Amino acid sequence: MTDTTSSKRPPYAAYVVRNYEKNGQEQSDWMRVGVAWRHKLGDGFDIFLDALPVNGRIVVRPNEPKPKAQG
Repeated sequence: MTDTTSSKRPPYAAYVVRNYEKNGQEQSDWMRVGVAWRHKLGDGFDIFLDALPVNGRIVVRPNEPKPKAQG
């Protein structure tokens, strides 16, 4: 059984990361493509994707709230 209903905000976000070079500097573009919840037993994840990467790389990170704009 999975822990997909314990919180409204998913604890993890899934991203496709694309590395590229601009003006001689290596940069990366992160596009959010899904969310993930840890299984109750802690030995895996349920991942829900809205898109798939072309390069095959998906990064899963803690889903932290975006900083509020100041001003």
